[in-house]
Amino acid sequence: MTEDDKLALAALRWQLEAGADEAVEEWAQDRRKKAAPQPAVAPPRAAPSPGPPSSGPPSPEPPPAEPPARFDEAPAPPPTRQAAPRPAAPRPPVGGLTSPQQAVASAREAAAAARTVAELRTALEAFEGCALKATATRLCFADGNPEARIMMIGEAPGAEEDRQGLPFVGVSGRLMDLMLSYIGLDREKVYISNVLFWRPPGNRSPSAEEIASCLPFVERHIELVDPAYLVLVGGISAKTLLARSEGILRLRGRWYSYQHAGLAHPVPALATLHPAYLLRQPGQKRLAWQDYLKLHQAVASGANPLA
Repeated sequence: MTEDDKLALAALRWQLEAGADEAVEEWAQDRRKKAAPQPAVAPPRAAPSPGPPSSGPPSPEPPPAEPPARFDEAPAPPPTRQAAPRPAAPRPPVGGLTSPQQAVASAREAAAAARTVAELRTALEAFEGCALKATATRLCFADGNPEARIMMIGEAPGAEEDRQGLPFVGVSGRLMDLMLSYIGLDREKVYISNVLFWRPPGNRSPSAEEIASCLPFVERHIELVDPAYLVLVGGISAKTLLARSEGILRLRGRWYSYQHAGLAHPVPALATLHPAYLLRQPGQKRLAWQDYLKLHQAVASGANPLA
């Protein structure tokens, strides 16, 4: 492998780590290859200057530029001047909703009408109030056992989650599965979802409007599952559902009371670090391990950690 190949491979790794995991062209381009030189365009030849009148016979007429029209064809109309194009009209929001407030109201109505988890998924598939739906590959709703006592709620789908339509199935999901296995849990014993149901392009941070349009479905999701414990994975999930402004490093490792009008009782909620963050900061895995041990102790004892 040449030095240029090593530099190109390092640049590709850097782009993957930065979240550039989608091609923008159909075929790969060799950026190191020099572009072929463009052929030089010959300048137009000047028209010959008229000479003195000749005494010989006149030169023949040049052929016409275009063949004459047939007798049964109408003459071509004279060229018309094209009008300047008008500016494009602004694109309407997704689903024809004219404001974020209408999107939230529509989400609340659709979520409240769902009586089962299956109906909630169907309502989300028909929902047009979140702009992320237009750029995502598919809906990423949930995975695991909806009858489980533990419900884990992450932030947003990534590239692999967007392809499969399941939360936490990429590299960070495998790390979460590994940590769950250390405390005797797997996807048959937990139920997993996200605050957002569609992937933000390029894994960017979601906007406040995008979160607000999905939140009624998340709240209804929790009501229908009615878990004994909530695990809020990542800062967006913890701050959204706990209505807190602190960062995840301040929120993690503590039990909070999650309450909503549709719940018969408050649900203990534990905030923890997102596994994608742990992959970038391996030294923080010890903090996440402490959080998982707290979850294990609460589940094993059956006691209410809020009491």
